[in-house]
Amino acid sequence: MGCRREEVRKAKARLELGLATAVKENKKSFYKYTNGKRKTKGNVCPLIDAAGNVTTDDKEKAEVLSAFFTSAFNSQSSYLRGTLCPDLDIWADTQHVSPEIEVEAVRELLLHLDSHKSMGADGLHPRVLRELAGVIAEPLSAICQRSWLTGEVPEDWRLAGVTPIYKKGRKEDPGKHRPVSLTSAPGKVMEQILLGEITRLASMGS
Repeated sequence: MGCRREEVRKAKARLELGLATAVKENKKSFYKYTNGKRKTKGNVCPLIDAAGNVTTDDKEKAEVLSAFFTSAFNSQSSYLRGTLCPDLDIWADTQHVSPEIEVEAVRELLLHLDSHKSMGADGLHPRVLRELAGVIAEPLSAICQRSWLTGEVPEDWRLAGVTPIYKKGRKEDPGKHRPVSLTSAPGKVMEQILLGEITRLASMGS
């Protein structure tokens, strides 16, 4: 299955390259293909808000979904703000240790980004980051190091493009939609670094 998927991706890449190369001689095929890619599904149907009112305006529907997704996330979190999950208590005493984030480790993570994934709200496409890994690795490692030391995350890394996907049941019910988000690729690299360090420190404390 994996090999077939890769073959399909390569065939698609060859098709797109051919269309882009021959755009001057065959504009019709090029724009037909790109316009087809730009087509999106219909808007979300009217939704019922917490007060029982029907919302039809796109902005209002977005606010209804945002409120519901936020409440669902918060209700699933059983830890108070500022406290550690019990699984992380074992490395709490080692938090003063600031690991050095290696440039090579960041470069390796960049090289393994899926270039077929969409870009996040920051506008940085994984394919660009992957192809420029040799140039980006050093400044990105410095940003990650600074983020670790200060406990702050770049604002763009906290943004996400969220799309509601209808599941089943009453379409007017916000609870019948699930959020699918596109987040920052550099932010995902930072997450992998944190995961590695947390795992390492946890193994030291066990």
